[in-house]
Amino acid sequence: MARVLIIGCGGVANVAIRKCCMRSDIFSEIMIASRTKSKCDALAADLKGNTNTVITTAEVNADDKDALVALIRAYEPDLVMNIALPYQDLTIMDACLECKVDYMDTANYEPENTDDPEWRKVYEKRCREKGFSAYFDYSWQWAYDDRFKAAGLTGLLGSGFDPGVTQVFCAYAKKHLFDRIDTIDILDCNGGDHGYPFATNFNPEINLREVSAPGSYIENGKWVEVPAMSIKRVYDFDGVGTKDMYLLHHEEIESIAENFPEVKRIRFFMTFGQSYLTHMKCLENVGMLSTTPVMYEGREIVPIQFLKALLPDPASLGPRTKGKTNIGCIFTGVKDGKQTSAYIYNICDHEECYREVKSQAISYTTGVPAMIGASMILTGKWKKPGVFTPEQFDPDPFMEDLNAYGLPWKVVRDPVLVD
Repeated sequence: MARVLIIGCGGVANVAIRKCCMRSDIFSEIMIASRTKSKCDALAADLKGNTNTVITTAEVNADDKDALVALIRAYEPDLVMNIALPYQDLTIMDACLECKVDYMDTANYEPENTDDPEWRKVYEKRCREKGFSAYFDYSWQWAYDDRFKAAGLTGLLGSGFDPGVTQVFCAYAKKHLFDRIDTIDILDCNGGDHGYPFATNFNPEINLREVSAPGSYIENGKWVEVPAMSIKRVYDFDGVGTKDMYLLHHEEIESIAENFPEVKRIRFFMTFGQSYLTHMKCLENVGMLSTTPVMYEGREIVPIQFLKALLPDPASLGPRTKGKTNIGCIFTGVKDGKQTSAYIYNICDHEECYREVKSQAISYTTGVPAMIGASMILTGKWKKPGVFTPEQFDPDPFMEDLNAYGLPWKVVRDPVLVD
């Protein structure tokens, strides 16, 4: 029985909160806190009478550490679940340290203002030393490890699907399927159709930054960076069909390379249709993906934030989206002295997700692992001092919960490999 503060009330948070309320034996009390309290109140009202979890709501600005500290001290949670924006990770971690409470999130830190001179200095040094130029990386949050250890707190980073479940798949493969893993290809396929000419399945600002950035992968312990969307492969996904997929930089590559240094190559691919790519390239060409403020009619605006206001809210896509997702990892390596391969993946149906929790599958596949990661901490299965990513813990209880709470997985031996 635990009291949990959940910061955020968007599409992913909606799923995580509903799933937590289905496990009131663990999540006995929840406070939903967001900058827009009316969204929290609406969700709480929708859940009333359908759960034994006691739900309260609050308004909070997750960019304001003092406001967060005041809220945490007033509510006294056992865990803070950060399902807000990656921009706010460090502020929330600071508040958790000050209040001595465990922390978890679903995506690693990146700055809202990429032109900030102090951040830029650290970023450019990292680009030179590491060899990849993505705006997001784990270094900022890994730097909290000693302080979390000293405080006796657990910090769990990136407990979504990718990052998150994909790393648990890696830990499971290493524990049960291989004596040595040589290569890992993470494949993220969304075969869903929402009917709009152009929309993003999660926060447009985060999504479009990620997709338009250079791709990168690990090869023999070093980063290799390539132009955005320059490496394309075609793959036939179980439950979805044949799709074009493109190599991207993704955060779990960094942590897997750190924790499984013996792996020779780690890549991440995501599927995109030609219409999405054409729209995105056009928007990029006219400057709409820029994070640099511009003056418009006497006021300063950030182009990508203005674009976000024009695009459909990802949380509104649920009732429109049909089709399935297929996300997983293909491994090659050695078992009992023989070369072998395996593919661990989950298939998720958009319409089934909406019937269960009023969400499309992209939010579902992130929100369910957020609930499971939180339950791992609260039940002590993943509880130790420090800051960790999911592959650093025992994968078995997490894998069991994936099967039990909506994300069943398959293991296929000798799959078709990605060249």
